[in-house]
Amino acid sequence: MNELTINAVWMRGGTSKCWVFERAELERAPLPLDDVLLRAFGSPDKRQLDGVGGGTSTTSKAVILSPDEGGEYDVHYLFAQVGIDEPVVDWGSNCGNCSAVAALYALEKGWVAAQDGITTVRVYNENTGQAIVQQIATPRGRLPAADSPMAGCVYPGIAVNVGFEDPAGKTTGSLFPAGQPETVITVEGRPYTVTLVDAGAPCVYVDAASLGLAGQPRGQWTETVGDSLAALEAVRRQAAVLMGLADSPEAAARAVPKLGVIGSGGDGADLRVQMLSMGQLHPAMPVTGSVALTLSARYEGTVTARILGRTAPAGITLDTPSGHLQTFAADVSGLPVVGVSRTCRIMAQARIHVPLAPLPKEVAV
Repeated sequence: MNELTINAVWMRGGTSKCWVFERAELERAPLPLDDVLLRAFGSPDKRQLDGVGGGTSTTSKAVILSPDEGGEYDVHYLFAQVGIDEPVVDWGSNCGNCSAVAALYALEKGWVAAQDGITTVRVYNENTGQAIVQQIATPRGRLPAADSPMAGCVYPGIAVNVGFEDPAGKTTGSLFPAGQPETVITVEGRPYTVTLVDAGAPCVYVDAASLGLAGQPRGQWTETVGDSLAALEAVRRQAAVLMGLADSPEAAARAVPKLGVIGSGGDGADLRVQMLSMGQLHPAMPVTGSVALTLSARYEGTVTARILGRTAPAGITLDTPSGHLQTFAADVSGLPVVGVSRTCRIMAQARIHVPLAPLPKEVAV
């Protein structure tokens, strides 16, 4: 046998696209999990020609789900960022957009019984130890039509509210793992003012003024940030050390921490944001990134609050490359819950044929 077949569901969650696998389906594979995913996605190859990967960071993602049998959650969820041109699978963080598919999948599979009105699904993210509370409208105990639009998506989906329960410090143990809400990182003699925050995922937020972007239009942001990728990657790697995520800049993971440039918003937005993903411009806004930014806005002394000119305890409106994104923050039973509204939809159900041949050392393109 030179291949194995694996059942999977192709889903869009928010502004990301992921292949969803059940844990039991992957556990029967005669290969380590990393190898199975690399082969299934067609990596390493920037085209992912021999697999189901989409060739971009937002479309080379895997979600692994399993029902929680008798526990305090409904679903266990493990996220994988599958490398594209490198044979690497990153398990160090969560994707908030992809997490939005968990509730819909659980309802479709009957892991959770739909209620008349609103169905709440409690999801446990294994990457971060994070509890995620998801809610889907289920009138008369049925899933609604996929007719909710969302910025950054061509077609509508099923609306789901995604709230991260008490998200601070799930990876590093501290909301501000560098020890203060604002710090300065110097790269090649140039200072970058940043807030290092761990909520939803570890994130680095760079003051747009450090790049000369204060008050500049979105087009200038795209050009300047695009021209500054190498410097921002150096900032991100230094931040990984300050946050205790790596022993050296060279040892920093590709996907963790996330990095974004933030400045004053416009057209009704509180903040403008340009995130990076795997060293490239992100076309939208990671949900986990929005959680970290929203929670940082609740505290004085952060880059976020300074740009806003105030703290924002209830949420903020973000101007992202794909449109405006409204976040929410509230205290529930004494714990902060921070999140956004997303949409999700099922696009295909498939049997993926996974080669068992050894991974190539080099790929000619």
